[in-house]
Amino acid sequence: MLRIGIAGLGFMGMVHYLNYQRVRGVKVAAIATPEPERRAGDWRKIKGNFGPPGERMDLSGVETFATVDEMIDNADIDAVDITLPPSLHMSAAIRALEAGKQVFCEKPIAMTTSDGKKIVKAATKAGCPLLVGHVLPFFPEYAWALKAIRSGKYGQVLGGSFRRVISDPTWLKNYWTADQVGGPMLDLHVHDAHFIRLVFGKPSSLSSIGRMHEGLPEFWHTQFQFESGVTVEATSGTIDQQGRSFDHGFEIHLEDATLVFEFAVLGDTGRYLCPPTLLTSTGRAKEAKLSGGDPMDAFAAELKEVTRCFSSGEPSDILGADLALDAVEMCHAQSKSLASGRAVRL
Repeated sequence: MLRIGIAGLGFMGMVHYLNYQRVRGVKVAAIATPEPERRAGDWRKIKGNFGPPGERMDLSGVETFATVDEMIDNADIDAVDITLPPSLHMSAAIRALEAGKQVFCEKPIAMTTSDGKKIVKAATKAGCPLLVGHVLPFFPEYAWALKAIRSGKYGQVLGGSFRRVISDPTWLKNYWTADQVGGPMLDLHVHDAHFIRLVFGKPSSLSSIGRMHEGLPEFWHTQFQFESGVTVEATSGTIDQQGRSFDHGFEIHLEDATLVFEFAVLGDTGRYLCPPTLLTSTGRAKEAKLSGGDPMDAFAAELKEVTRCFSSGEPSDILGADLALDAVEMCHAQSKSLASGRAVRL
């Protein structure tokens, strides 16, 4: 039985806790959070944009600690699941790795590429597995696309476009603080940067145009160029109008098919603007029949992969730290291109 300690108990910490209950072979054995009421099981103040609301939890059998250091030093755990604010990822991850713990860290791996490299170096030195929580490939639409691409059934991937736009999350503290959250580039677009890296490899150069807010990218369009000659486009950022709180999708071109999909939350209702559809070389439009539309299902699938890798010692071809590190590098390169008005080589 893999014993996990969760470092940080906000919304994402709660999501991980609840979904570990759905995975065999793993137990949440410890939690570290500074709030005494949350250590006592009162999670009613925890809120998020999906999933169940926080409630009173029975934490019998779970050790609780006020600090991450206390948990690492004293809890009987095999691995640490880091759901702290992004600016705290590096210190917590390195501390856990140096203590010989396996580490699963929520995205982004770190606020900067250099800090991410320090975490990877610590993992290599300690000989401990390091995985990073990029959940997007486990959402049914993206899992469908990834499976179709990897199958080779429709030939080589030729390019594509990706979209991820939200209304400005004015309720989130420090969202527009560069060294705390990093705005929509590191909090939002990093999902698509990781997926693009997963599917197409690392780009050779990129060019971004758009607008800034408080010194950070607010809304932008990027073209990624690859040594293979493939070009990928991405649009991401925030808008001020709250009537469409979320919008994401993709169009992925293969030699013998195109994969299309778009989903949005308009008002209080989430719906497909374009359901996941396979456009075939024979002229057909075949809607994919997918299950698991609840976002919580994607996190359960992700944590099942974490449990499998940590228990078996096998690597993950989706949650590997190298992909996560490249995603952060791609995000900072886009910010640099947007600010300078010039293309950036990676």
